[in-house]
Amino acid sequence: MPQKNDSNTFSDTGSGSSAPIRINKALAQAGICSRRAADDLVAQGLVAVNGETVTAAGTKVVPGKDHITVQGKPIALSSPGQDEFNYVLLNKPTQVVTTVSDPQGRRTVLDVLPQNLKKNRLFPVGRLDFFSQGLLLLTNDGEMANRLTHPSWHLPKVYRVTIRGGIAEAKLNIMRKGMVLAEGERLSPVEVTIAKQQAGTVQLEMTLIQGLNRQIRRMCRDLKWTVLRLERVSQGPLSLGRLREGQARELQADELAALRKAVGLETNKK
Repeated sequence: MPQKNDSNTFSDTGSGSSAPIRINKALAQAGICSRRAADDLVAQGLVAVNGETVTAAGTKVVPGKDHITVQGKPIALSSPGQDEFNYVLLNKPTQVVTTVSDPQGRRTVLDVLPQNLKKNRLFPVGRLDFFSQGLLLLTNDGEMANRLTHPSWHLPKVYRVTIRGGIAEAKLNIMRKGMVLAEGERLSPVEVTIAKQQAGTVQLEMTLIQGLNRQIRRMCRDLKWTVLRLERVSQGPLSLGRLREGQARELQADELAALRKAVGLETNKK
């Protein structure tokens, strides 16, 4: 039976076992969530290996040998091949949570997907808050998700933000130079332009190269702006195009190839 050693590694005492891998990588390969989300599950005590709850992010397991459960449900550690991975582009509506389940009973991004796209344990990559909408990628490719959420591979994201009232150029320049949030976090410069002006509102287009939680809403809060609408329209090579709110579709081959190239993953296709 696999046993835990002193270095937080579960290993098989028999011969012919696979090499141990980190628990977050194992969960990502199984299509449960991204590596970052897996670390959160472990930290919350929701993951058990061979019946023992683990809380150390560095815990290692042996695929095909160790028995893993997440919230009591057994997880198969077999990793799908690239051809079995799925990539779905969703135009997330407002008042939908970017999770696969919600204890408060609110609609999740999986609830929005049509039945034909609900397959192979899709999970959202990154987040859009409850009242925001727009482009969201869902996949069961843990390595892709890890690249897209890791700071070293962060792809530019473009948002259209509708603000009540007028906009002073001086405040736009604060964003462009890199502002400091009220919580003390220093931001990288944000590319921002006025896309449209109507009576009583201004639509801004912002390009972010960071992934701070609720960054746009917090910037606007500190600049005393009221956000009426926040929509993500592109991420790296991916764009909403004509995909309407609430609609979803699988990525096309050229989109997937461009995305894999953008995060440094070589395609196996010739």
